[in-house]
Amino acid sequence: MTRCSAPASPASLDAFTGSASGHSAAEQGPEFDSLTPREREVLQLLARGYTYREIAGELVISVKTVETHASSVLRKTQQSNRNALTRWATQRRIV
Repeated sequence: MTRCSAPASPASLDAFTGSASGHSAAEQGPEFDSLTPREREVLQLLARGYTYREIAGELVISVKTVETHASSVLRKTQQSNRNALTRWATQRRIV
């Protein structure tokens, strides 16, 4: 799996809301709309292949908090694992 070599800045994470891809958040489905801004950041990084530890360092939160957000994202998007979540995000052009 490939991923960005440099961590994403919080400002660059705004692209997953659809503004950069030309898709609005509403076009990405009700599951996406139900995510909090922090869950959207975690989703973006998870889909890019970051580990929980890397996400924690990037967002300056604990690994346990990342795990909690990841669990919420999986539940709200009705995905069973990170691979399914990555496919889901890619299909909606979130990553």
